[in-house]
Amino acid sequence: MPNIPESQLVQHLIALQSRPIAAATRARLAQALLDWFTAGWSARTLPAAATLRGLAADCVPGAGTAPVFGGGVMPAMAAGFANAGIAHLREIDDAHRAAMLHPGVVAISPVLALAAVQPLSRRRVSDAIIAGYEVALRVGEALGTRHAALFHATATAGAVGAAAATGVALGLTADQLHHAMGIGATQSAGLWQLVDDDAHESKSLHPAFAVRNGMTAAFAARAGLPGARAFVTGQRGLYALLAGDGPLGALTAGFDAPECINTTTIKAWPCCAQLFTPMDATQALIDAHHPAVDDIAAVEVVIFPHALKIAGVHWPVKAAETCFSLRYVVATLLLTGQLTINATEAPDLESPALRALAQKITVATDDSFQQAFPAKRPCRVTITMRDGQRFSALRELRRGDPEDPFDWAQLQQRMRAFAPNMDDAAAQRGTDWWAGFADGGQDAQVCMPGADLF
Repeated sequence: MPNIPESQLVQHLIALQSRPIAAATRARLAQALLDWFTAGWSARTLPAAATLRGLAADCVPGAGTAPVFGGGVMPAMAAGFANAGIAHLREIDDAHRAAMLHPGVVAISPVLALAAVQPLSRRRVSDAIIAGYEVALRVGEALGTRHAALFHATATAGAVGAAAATGVALGLTADQLHHAMGIGATQSAGLWQLVDDDAHESKSLHPAFAVRNGMTAAFAARAGLPGARAFVTGQRGLYALLAGDGPLGALTAGFDAPECINTTTIKAWPCCAQLFTPMDATQALIDAHHPAVDDIAAVEVVIFPHALKIAGVHWPVKAAETCFSLRYVVATLLLTGQLTINATEAPDLESPALRALAQKITVATDDSFQQAFPAKRPCRVTITMRDGQRFSALRELRRGDPEDPFDWAQLQQRMRAFAPNMDDAAAQRGTDWWAGFADGGQDAQVCMPGADLF
């Protein structure tokens, strides 16, 4: 099947490794690494992080040299599993509008785990991470919105992306890389039923399992095992069986355009990315009109329907649900002027002032907004004051989207805000290491992520 889209995608990954990496892509890779470490450091001391480290040790026992967020070293497979889960705990890892998934946790986690146990050049690590983003985002966009409403694409498309990232890191041939991605695709899973059944705490297992399965797939392909060839487009491939309805052309379109890593979103808020446009709109109203909370009569939020399929918690009953409750995050922002990590991790859900304000918030959906999804995430927030004044703001794109990006200095400020347990010395060590990926002169150096980065 030499001309199927999957084969063309594999050849694209091989070609990327033989041509110079553009300066803009190098800079974006450094930002992606900063973002991944920010997410991991932000969550490293949580009880859930300890649970993930323990689970990784149970599943892949034995000594190792790959560092894990929060301390200690493990075998590469265990470290990839644990770090992917930990970096997803706070819901601040990067995202993507069209693919509707979190690419960094599945692309970066396996590669840095491998780099800690075997000598890989910075160029090999760069190529592998870029490949992971390329595959996860292309497959996720092809699977589309119907798929994303039923499955967590970080777990489905993400497993294929993790296989690609691992395969490139291992130096697989084109044929082996194709097999690795095919094996990874057969292990794609991640049901949104866990949200319906109030099992939000297990969501971090989706990227963890995607990385474990993707790494296993690449090792299996290196060992000579074959994988599905038409793993997306076949009669029993991902598209047919996992409710695909997106553009299959996404698998092969724009090979001459900048790499997909350049199209990701870095999160501005510590909550589900489906809720960013209402948060941005609310912030715009606060900045423009400074509404006094006691004088607010009503807040109306009109949003695209897909958002509530994932972030539809009416009011949280536990911390793990705060990131998925529109009323909670908007009320918190209006009441306190910010949404901090602590507000999602240690919320005062019985606060009389917070609950009183939340009761003034109504949430509705607009089918015309859904028509713009996923290219845009439209939301309109309208605040009505007791004296009859009405303030309204419409947001279609999110702060941190490619059209409204953070710069390097802003990302460092974001890191310190989202990871307050990171001291100055750790921040400087990390900044120096991540920034090195923007420098092509360091390509030949061995990339050894030290334990002091974690």
